[in-house]
Amino acid sequence: MMRWGLFLGPLAVALLIGVWALQVPAPRGLQTPAVDFSAARAMQDVQVIGVRPHPVGSADHTRVRDALFARMSSLGLTPAEQAGALSPEAVARLTRWGGDPAAAGNQAVNLVGVLPGRDRTAPAVLVMAHYDSSWDSPGAADDGAGVAAILETVRAIRARGLAERDLVVLLTDAEELNLDGARIFFSEHPLRDRVGAVVNLEARGGGGRALMFETGRGNAETIRLFTRAAVRADGGATSNALSIFVYESMPNGTDFTIPKNRGIGGVNFAFIGRPSQYHSPSSTPDNLDQGALQHLGSQALETTDALLRAPALPVAGPNLVYGDYLGRVFITHSTGLGWTLLALTAALGAFAAWGARHATRLDAADVGRGLLSGLWLLATGIVIAQGVRVLAGPLSARAESAEVYYTLLRRLPWMEAATVLAVLAVALAALAGRAALGSRLLAGVVLVAVAASLLLGGFDPVILVAGAVALILSLWSQAAPRTVWGGWLGLIALVFVLGCAAQAAAPEAALVFLWPGLLAALAAAACALTGARLEHPRSLAPAAIATVLGGAWIVTLAHPVFLGVGMDLPGVLALMGLLVLLFARPLAPTHARATLAAGAAACLILAVGVSLTARFAEPPPPPAVLVQAPDGGPVLAAAKAAA
Repeated sequence: MMRWGLFLGPLAVALLIGVWALQVPAPRGLQTPAVDFSAARAMQDVQVIGVRPHPVGSADHTRVRDALFARMSSLGLTPAEQAGALSPEAVARLTRWGGDPAAAGNQAVNLVGVLPGRDRTAPAVLVMAHYDSSWDSPGAADDGAGVAAILETVRAIRARGLAERDLVVLLTDAEELNLDGARIFFSEHPLRDRVGAVVNLEARGGGGRALMFETGRGNAETIRLFTRAAVRADGGATSNALSIFVYESMPNGTDFTIPKNRGIGGVNFAFIGRPSQYHSPSSTPDNLDQGALQHLGSQALETTDALLRAPALPVAGPNLVYGDYLGRVFITHSTGLGWTLLALTAALGAFAAWGARHATRLDAADVGRGLLSGLWLLATGIVIAQGVRVLAGPLSARAESAEVYYTLLRRLPWMEAATVLAVLAVALAALAGRAALGSRLLAGVVLVAVAASLLLGGFDPVILVAGAVALILSLWSQAAPRTVWGGWLGLIALVFVLGCAAQAAAPEAALVFLWPGLLAALAAAACALTGARLEHPRSLAPAAIATVLGGAWIVTLAHPVFLGVGMDLPGVLALMGLLVLLFARPLAPTHARATLAAGAAACLILAVGVSLTARFAEPPPPPAVLVQAPDGGPVLAAAKAAA
């Protein structure tokens, strides 16, 4: 029982800390000091914006624009309207919705205002959000929350006193159609050449922590300013270089895409929780997560204020590797330092292996078997996660209509729960040892998962390769480690190899391997010093501490990653499972293989049941619905604001 407590205790603490860190801050009320952000004050504007859907060309679109013009005037922004022609793509999309572009004069109308600073010639800071909504959504979140947060930010900045430079407020139109408002401003408005930095606010859902998920290119100076400013926000800040890298690789965009492509730096914020509210009739003020609004607005306020009062705005340079720890502390370093961290990981791992060899006669072959065991876990986890995920519905890339895509969003919490259970099943199977479950049974499960993935999810070469690796290693009995040290150091070696590959190909994203690998190697070295036989709780204390510290961070990373890309890439949680096991591997009971195997089977059965239940909990739309996703298709909408 003591060994079970040593294994499950740190994992439970890590989970609790991670879940705590993922919570939004409490919304602040009307009595909040004038210099701070108040969700209650911002909600007064959300209540006006999100009464009814207000797409381009509708009467409510005009009502919202007029109300916002009046609000900007009351804040001393001296607003003006900027009209420009809708693009052919926007006209076509609005027509497919059932709207009438002629009712809008075939134009998008931006609202532009300026809060003067001390130096009217200095490069200005621009804050931006779009005020139009999708066709049948009130848009309280997307992007009523962003607009309201900007208005409350302006009010708080005025209360803080005169800033060094001008603040340009841009409320764009027709973002939901084709980013037309942003295109019009940065193509035609006289202020466009004065903009030195942009802060954009978005949403894909109705709640959750607001992520800073995109920057301009060459972001080192921007990140240094952001990490100093945003940690002062309520609830801290959530952001890392991995999300920046992933979003840069995606073929989609927000209004921020337009200035970014002009070489203007800045930051892009969004919350992506409560995905069922995305472009949904349920996106009303009453359903908006006010804690998410507080988090979004507080970060926007602190970042914008820091830019306004900086002696000089950030300029493009090298990219920076960075990430938050539990939303409260940021770790930053240059991309080149990654090689030093890898060298340190290798040195610590070698020391741990030396200590383990002298105490337990560990050999290199068993470390190699441990590496193969980790590779089996990763490959099998990818395949099983995909096989379970497709039971809940098609991949978003294969959704034949916008309504199918929105149905999948409503199923996303079910998908996440099922995928977590599937990865947990594979992790328990890895700890039990493949012999405890039987190589033929494991191979059969892999084959069934591959078949389900290909039949229901479409052809995917990654699944084929992962399935082949998983099948071979399932049948090869010599691929399983024979000692605890072999299994643990093999996992560290695998993550080290993956870290080297990531550092060479994409150093900004390598942190997902570098930091956990270094922590695990440090824990292994400490265990080799305190008791290399790994027999007593005291000797396992470093691994338990690493499990709590590292596991909590992985939890805070895994949830937003799944919300962003998990609908089509559920196997990303297999990597997260591997990283958690990287810390907890030596803590697992060594004489409970039957129990671990039974737990693996139970988790897999439950995962299949949860995934299938999603189809009944959120039934598919009528087949006659053929409207295309308003952001340019399901694939683009799926990652509109992912981290």
